[in-house]
Amino acid sequence: MEFSYGKEEKLKSKKLIEALFIERQSVAKYPLRLAFKKLETEDVNLNKSELQVAVSVSKKHFKKAVDRNYFKRVLRENYRLNKHLILDKISGKYALMLLYQTKDRLTYEEINEKTIQLFEKFVAKVNNPQ
Repeated sequence: MEFSYGKEEKLKSKKLIEALFIERQSVAKYPLRLAFKKLETEDVNLNKSELQVAVSVSKKHFKKAVDRNYFKRVLRENYRLNKHLILDKISGKYALMLLYQTKDRLTYEEINEKTIQLFEKFVAKVNNPQ
């Protein structure tokens, strides 16, 4: 298993990011939310990876850029180390947006635990749509 978060995995398309919020498919595990969209063939370049991920931390909750950047780094690192939980259990390509939605300053370990639970919830929702 390769634990990387390369350029091809980063979600940068404004069109796709807007589509994530318009479709409103998401799962949550306080304080994290994962908005997702299954990518169609016209949305995807053939050389892109199975997952494209972006992270976001609210300016409303963390006024200082230093604090927002810290939590974005933590979210990216947790995704990098735990993405195998998603890749091993889904088929198809997805665009994901990880959102940190609280003023609480959780520790790295707490965020890691919540990320794992969130990814498991996402896999369950994708594999058993209702």
